[in-house]
Amino acid sequence: MDFLPEKLNDYVEKNSQPEPELLQKLNRETWQKMIAPRMLSGHLQGRVLSMLSKLIQPKNILEIGTYTGYSALCLAEGMQENSELHTIDINEELFDFQRKYFDESPFGKQIFQHLGNALEIIPKLEKTFDLVFIDADKSNYPNYLEIILPKLKKGSVILSDNVLWSGKVVEKLKEDDLDTKALLKYNEALNNHPKLETVLLPIRDGLTISRVR
Repeated sequence: MDFLPEKLNDYVEKNSQPEPELLQKLNRETWQKMIAPRMLSGHLQGRVLSMLSKLIQPKNILEIGTYTGYSALCLAEGMQENSELHTIDINEELFDFQRKYFDESPFGKQIFQHLGNALEIIPKLEKTFDLVFIDADKSNYPNYLEIILPKLKKGSVILSDNVLWSGKVVEKLKEDDLDTKALLKYNEALNNHPKLETVLLPIRDGLTISRVR
């Protein structure tokens, strides 16, 4: 869900940096071949991710939820030399699609794919991360927060996608809506955590920036 009117959103994109050619290609193929192409970060959010990564200049990046690889490539644009980006996804059918685009980019040798349950994979990654992007199953967002915090240091940044959840976070909560329940818990945890400072931006479906104090 986009919270800006289409005409205004078009103006914002027009006055932001264009997508690199490879990402334009990835964007098109995702919309042509994938069942849920709106899961793609897209032009505006992609440029936001790229800009934040360039400002942070991370040594190690962790991404939870790869989808077709668009956001990983945006985040990789800000990596230092000899850096690593570890991205985790549970859908094995997308693995080769992601790899194709990673290898076409300048970052192919720096991007490491992990297939499976992120809650099982993350504890095995013996690294400290400067930047984490969370964009996977919403019901596990609180669990992801708990498991990544020990792998962060002062100044590390957590980016969290879909935190407005198509506006459901301010609507009457349905008892069986586990995803919205988890996101409400997660948003509150980010904002009240003593080790984090957080700002929630109404970009696309909501993007939170949290920095370790």
